[in-house]
Amino acid sequence: MAIEGNAMLGELTAGQRVSALNHLSAIRSQFGGNSEKELSRFFSDMRDVRDGNYQENKRALSAILFLANIGKDRHDVDFSELTTDEKATLIRAMNQLKAVVSLFPKRLALSN
Repeated sequence: MAIEGNAMLGELTAGQRVSALNHLSAIRSQFGGNSEKELSRFFSDMRDVRDGNYQENKRALSAILFLANIGKDRHDVDFSELTTDEKATLIRAMNQLKAVVSLFPKRLALSN
């Protein structure tokens, strides 16, 4: 029996999305995938003082690190200084955010 039409397009809950993203991350690491270079670049971009949104970027990075249960005293370390466990919890936190952000309303409007 083939899966047809709308049955293929079932909605995933936030939890299911997170679980799937974490599973994909585990598979990537098993096959030699390494996101450390991209994560290091992400940390550098978020801490770029020349960026016009520097303060907001720094707060967003702190929020991600907080979600990953990385202590505030470690929020200013370079990515390369994070432990293996901290990097794993960071990736899980980022996957959590990816899943939640994908559920945001599509057309947000700012009030004046």
